[in-house]
Amino acid sequence: TKIAWLATFGQQLINVFQNQLVYGIVYFILVVAFTYFYTSIIFHPDQISEQLQKQGGFIPGIRPGKETANYLAKISNRITLTGALSLGIIAILPLITRTFTKGAHLAVGGASLLIVVSVVLDTIQRIQAQITMHEYGGM
Repeated sequence: TKIAWLATFGQQLINVFQNQLVYGIVYFILVVAFTYFYTSIIFHPDQISEQLQKQGGFIPGIRPGKETANYLAKISNRITLTGALSLGIIAILPLITRTFTKGAHLAVGGASLLIVVSVVLDTIQRIQAQITMHEYGGM
């Protein structure tokens, strides 16, 4: 009786997400939001600007210090926007194709597709590293 409202809320939530359009929009928004969230945790323009200044590096046309940090933050936001939108589209691509193929289901979901692409890119980088090591070792 005390948790009946929770069961009702859960059932209503399930009913809302049965609509593929609502599900796709929420999924897209969450992918974009978490991409920005992850980038904000990992990328620190102030630290990068400081490291550049300590090592004597600079960005041509941009003054060292705060201006470099602002420039890096602006460029990072542009790149993150493009990347987040691309990831969001890839994530909902199976839903979009299902709409155009009249309900035919794909075996690979959007998140699975992102994982597969990530693993393939990592494998390619490792193979290239091995080839480079082999070339230097043979000379």
